[in-house]
Amino acid sequence: MFNEIYDIVILGSGPAGIQAAIHASRSKVKVLVIGREYKSSLFKAHIENYCCLNAISGEELLKAGIEQASKSGVNFLNEDVIKTSKEGDLFLISTESRHAIKTRSLILAMGVIRNRLGVPGEKEFIGKGVSYCVDCDARFFKNEKVAVIGNESAAIDGALTLLFYAEEVHLIADKLKVSKLLEYQVRKSAVHVHLGHKVKQIVGTNKVKELILENGRKIEIDGVFIETGAKGAVEIAATLGVALDEEKFQYIVTDKQQQTNIKGIYAAGDICGPPWQMAKAVGEGCVAGLAAAEYAKKLH
Repeated sequence: MFNEIYDIVILGSGPAGIQAAIHASRSKVKVLVIGREYKSSLFKAHIENYCCLNAISGEELLKAGIEQASKSGVNFLNEDVIKTSKEGDLFLISTESRHAIKTRSLILAMGVIRNRLGVPGEKEFIGKGVSYCVDCDARFFKNEKVAVIGNESAAIDGALTLLFYAEEVHLIADKLKVSKLLEYQVRKSAVHVHLGHKVKQIVGTNKVKELILENGRKIEIDGVFIETGAKGAVEIAATLGVALDEEKFQYIVTDKQQQTNIKGIYAAGDICGPPWQMAKAVGEGCVAGLAAAEYAKKLH
């Protein structure tokens, strides 16, 4: 699976990603979907407003879609993506188990959910020491003390990345939910790992000064990165130079073919903006899958 070059890699196994995979595979190209369906916002939903379909749970729908795509020849990898880059005409994707996967085109279909901590001080210090993207803001904390909060791949990889910038890096998590390789790497690194803990408050004046944990312990820091899930499409888009909307800097801008400003990169679903409806996600996934397949074929 990992030695071949794919025509299309789709990041996200929600309705947009699965539909893109189904249409792309029918165009006779090699397709890989990376993601975990239970992280889709549809997974726990109950669908009653989709054309020609009776009431069904999101979990049932996604599993049926994955089965349908698999029968069409689509490969699935249930991991998180931690890094993306461009190498000539190809894109390189690195997963949490350090698989390096090459593809001719890329479809971003991972949604826009950003999990907040909801603790005192979080909102007050956004942009003043509180960040939600290590890849975007790590360079602003050179030779400073920072903390990363989260227990999934984005947090662990973020903490390891910050070792190249910060003087001191703390990782705070209740428990780790990552591959054994990623857990081994962070435990063997210079990151100060605080397992079994949660943050109670972010404290500062004009900028972040310290974290207070639920057990009362205080950690002196200059910045805190809240990475409570997998890498989101916004973070990945930022590292690849994909344009976001100018007003909210939250959504990926695409044309009518779901193509971004970067050749070979397409986007579909919630990451392209509201309304947050499965019908929209499926439609955009269809267009993105067909357009990406046509683009990949031209590179052969």
